[in-house]
Amino acid sequence: MSDLPRLSATPPGIAVCTLDLLADSTARNIVIETRTGRFHGFLVRIGDQVRGYVDRCPHAGLPLAQTLDAYLTPDRRFITCSWHGALFEPETGACVGGPCAGQRLTSWPVTVRDGRIVTC
Repeated sequence: MSDLPRLSATPPGIAVCTLDLLADSTARNIVIETRTGRFHGFLVRIGDQVRGYVDRCPHAGLPLAQTLDAYLTPDRRFITCSWHGALFEPETGACVGGPCAGQRLTSWPVTVRDGRIVTC
């Protein structure tokens, strides 16, 4: 295991994965290791759109999912923190319920380019 620091952003232009690896209304954990540190984030697909967020709850600073890729509520309407039950809108990252109401997830800028999800 590496002792690299945890990063809160990534450089632009990193091809993260192909869009077909992220089904509609699902989320996927992403870890990117660079020479300067390790970034932990996740992607959420909403139709043809993909949103990226830093994998850290604004309430306690913990990763949101205790189980790999388990970022969404069972009905897939919200992102959820598995530790404290906070609920976040997938489109904006805004907390709509739980201990961090009024706060939001930290956005991780990504775009879809030529069938690939790429950092901005």
